[in-house]
Amino acid sequence: MRKITLLIVFFVCIGASVNAQTFKFGHINTQELVSLMSEMDSATVKMEAYRADLVETMEGMQNEYTTKYNDYQRKQATWTPAVKQAKEGEIQEMIQRIQQFEQSAQQEMQQMNQILMAPVYQKAQEAINKVAKENGMTYIFDISAGSIIYMDETVSVNILPLAKKELGIPAEKVAPTQRPQAEATK
Repeated sequence: MRKITLLIVFFVCIGASVNAQTFKFGHINTQELVSLMSEMDSATVKMEAYRADLVETMEGMQNEYTTKYNDYQRKQATWTPAVKQAKEGEIQEMIQRIQQFEQSAQQEMQQMNQILMAPVYQKAQEAINKVAKENGMTYIFDISAGSIIYMDETVSVNILPLAKKELGIPAEKVAPTQRPQAEATK
């Protein structure tokens, strides 16, 4: 009987300590934070330059194809069957090369985007972690992920201003989607 009493007292104490523990919730729009970071601007510039190189190469390939195809259209009536077949083969090879280049270019763009964005997201995550620890947060929810269907702003703290401060982003700087319409059209 004494063991049962001790167990009951033990569970009551554990239950009381669990109920006494308070959780502090926070939320942030990580996409907004990342869009405000100077590293994002740098990554965007590098990505655009990379994309421009790929586009330039693709346009050169398409121009070459157009020239060969137009030449084929003009001269095909004068060619022997063997020459005509050889020219058609060249055109088909060019089409395949263009298609292969498009596929590899898309893959390269995705890889480059991941390479450039990984350190930006890592730095943002480190800032979020630091702010959460400094402010005693139990949970931080990323509202940009779209998985939160309800949030009580009186219980959850928006840590975006704190993360902006941690990253040295001016408090008045806002994401392009937050600018007033009149200001955005200037």
